Amino acid sequence: MTTRFARVVFAVTAAAALTFLAGCSSSGSSFTGDWGEAATGKPSLTIESDGSFSGTDGCNPLKGKGTVSGDTFTFGPFASTLKACEGVTPWLNLADTAKVDGDTLVVYRSGGTKIGTLDKR
Repeated sequence: MTTRFARVVFAVTAAAALTFLAGCSSSGSSFTGDWGEAATGKPSLTIESDGSFSGTDGCNPLKGKGTVSGDTFTFGPFASTLKACEGVTPWLNLADTAKVDGDTLVVYRSGGTKIGTLDKR
């Protein structure tokens, strides 16, 4: 009975370890970090390892959660204000997907049209 118990414990421990390690490796690691300028009136974005993101289009704060599939970050639904700010083009509020090109996050709107870029900070 103790050998059987030991095998079960080993199997459960191994499964837990594999699940933990799989959670530690993230295909979205190239997306994780701070993008854009941290200056008033400039767009910026922070993407966390779990896909959550927050930032500003230069005027309106935004916050949501996205997903990574291959080399693409897909923005999920996000909350943002819609106030008007003189001299600011709020293109980041139109974000649908993004890809990393070197140290630059290239942002696309729905349909695949490039709408802007944010450099890694």
